[in-house]
Amino acid sequence: MITPRERVLARIADHLCGVRPGHPVRVAVDGITASGKTTLARELTDAVAARGRSAAHLSMDGFHNPRAVRHRMGRDSADGYYLDAYDFAAFSRLVLEPLGPGGDLRYRSRIIDLRSDTALDEPPVTAPEDLVLVVDGSFLQRELEWDEVVFVDTPFAVARERGTRRDTELLGALEQAERAFDQRYHAASRRYLDEVGPADRASVVVGNEDVANPVLLRIG
Repeated sequence: MITPRERVLARIADHLCGVRPGHPVRVAVDGITASGKTTLARELTDAVAARGRSAAHLSMDGFHNPRAVRHRMGRDSADGYYLDAYDFAAFSRLVLEPLGPGGDLRYRSRIIDLRSDTALDEPPVTAPEDLVLVVDGSFLQRELEWDEVVFVDTPFAVARERGTRRDTELLGALEQAERAFDQRYHAASRRYLDEVGPADRASVVVGNEDVANPVLLRIG
């Protein structure tokens, strides 16, 4: 039996497999913190691969700035998260440009180990020309250019409940996780929605309030 989620993923995967820009397809999976971006990106990568197209998943976790840069405005700063979390310049130079028009297809999958805050200098990966690269992260339409953007549309209250439950152990206590979401992560996400309007700019919008029954709100 095909589930509603599988049906939505299949429709998006069919759409992405039909995109042929003459270079690998660079796909952003965008949304507020804890909207379900990473899970959807992984499932979408598998769905594309199941259709015989080369596919790979990459997380923006591997393109964070060092901790000293991320937290220079304060550990709870929303502006610090919005402006300093990711090294977008390095990501564009090391991933999007090599996979874009005229690129050499040699891209890096990460430049930092987030947990240890250690810089990495791993050898580049050579992409097949028909690759669909699916990248999940936050604020992905603020500075970067993509071939396709999937926006995961989840209400703040739902994302907050998911995220605080997920991050309680990481941050030490539920209260700390709630403060992080209220003061840093979701405050920054609200700024992003206000300034960029990412859902309006995306080529695909998925309502992900109910993960078992997502709704395809727009495609193509």
